[in-house]
Amino acid sequence: MGLLLIPKRGSLILFASYALKHLGANVPSSEELEWCIGPPLVDSFSILLKDAGEKLILEAVELYRVNFKKKGLLECFLYEGIVDVLNKLTERNFSIYLATAKPKVFADEILKNLNIYDLFSNVYGSELDGTRNNKTELIDYIIKKEGLIRAETVMIGDRENDIVGANNNNILSCGVLYGYGSKAELIEADADIIISKPEYLLDIF
Repeated sequence: MGLLLIPKRGSLILFASYALKHLGANVPSSEELEWCIGPPLVDSFSILLKDAGEKLILEAVELYRVNFKKKGLLECFLYEGIVDVLNKLTERNFSIYLATAKPKVFADEILKNLNIYDLFSNVYGSELDGTRNNKTELIDYIIKKEGLIRAETVMIGDRENDIVGANNNNILSCGVLYGYGSKAELIEADADIIISKPEYLLDIF
């Protein structure tokens, strides 16, 4: 959801640190945990807890989610101008779908808290059991579920996994620099388009 929301960066890193500390694992510095913001939690903890085993990794994910449900859901803010962009795209008859690695139940609550849930044609995320937490799998699911035409579908995102997911599904990708991903990351992932501000989406569509 990096193209829409500003999660409180410090809190997300704190949640990850808490989970690692609780499990007695090495806790990297805040700077070293920056890359964890965006990708699926299970993937991040699989790297942070390398060779720890699936049970411990899933325990870390659950510890993170406990804190996220208590605090993180209410600590998200919209990027300036994004609501206007969504409204104008809707006026231009574009269908807008949310594709997030966050569990759908969390995504729904965040969007409703911010009063933007109704701006989306539908909202898609992973399930709490890890189903569809991979962007390639999630995008493919949305395309098939909604009957989308791949040549007319664009994935907009701020991290490598968004762009890779789009490329793996043979749809166009638009990387945004106002999220957490860097320009180098988006270029390396082979984004078709890269923009720096939300309003530039209106120039594309």
